[in-house]
Amino acid sequence: MNELENFLKDLSDYLERFNYLTASFNHRINHYSELETLINKYSHFITNVENQEVWNQLQKQKNCDLNQVVDHLRNKSALCVAIMEKYRAMKLLNGETEITDYFKNIESCIEKEFGSFQITPDSKVLLVGSGAFPMTPILIAKRTGAEVVGIDIDDEAIELGLKVIEILGTELNIRLEKKPVEYLDFTKDATHIIFSSTVKDKYIILDQLHELTNEDVVVAMRYGDQLKSLFNYPSREVDEQKWNKVENVLRPDDVFDIELYKKMPKFISHV
Repeated sequence: MNELENFLKDLSDYLERFNYLTASFNHRINHYSELETLINKYSHFITNVENQEVWNQLQKQKNCDLNQVVDHLRNKSALCVAIMEKYRAMKLLNGETEITDYFKNIESCIEKEFGSFQITPDSKVLLVGSGAFPMTPILIAKRTGAEVVGIDIDDEAIELGLKVIEILGTELNIRLEKKPVEYLDFTKDATHIIFSSTVKDKYIILDQLHELTNEDVVVAMRYGDQLKSLFNYPSREVDEQKWNKVENVLRPDDVFDIELYKKMPKFISHV
């Protein structure tokens, strides 16, 4: 096999393993080690410079079959990350606290999430897609003292996330809600908003947020393009009359990159 064929075989093998492990999830931790190993390996795969070069070659071929595989891989890997967070939460509840390479990578990204738009104790931070192990809210609240609200559409993720906070952050100003942004009172007060890279409809929600948020809000949109789109929903064009992209933070060694947005000022007519 040549390197292109090997790369495509790797994608096929990853998809097969993701399919198996998502189908095997039974809300217990019996497949934890297997999924942990797979996600760590996959994280290294998408940040490998050599793989990026192969990916660039494949993109030039405009292969429709490749696009389908990418879509399936992205959806399945996102589901596996959600399951992995549930596993990690369950293990914490059982008294085990070790951390995987994938989570180390994510936590290193959190450190400089907003660049110059720093979070302070007076900030109000909203995380869209908080997951079952809400490490972003916990780390932000712990390191800055800010008020943090996480939202998620998964009942089990909210339930587990609240139990994780009881163990790791009882003294922190954090709450989790199963509410869309338009029904959350906190939305209008948020100074900083973070989107998980595995939220499929994040750009649709961003468009909604223009009418729901204050004028000074800063949005950190986690995303993954090119090879990283195998593991994250990619970037999209936004309505430039609503949102101004003030920075694009590329992180070659991390599993996702970050776009920072500020609201465009309202046009005032002088009549």
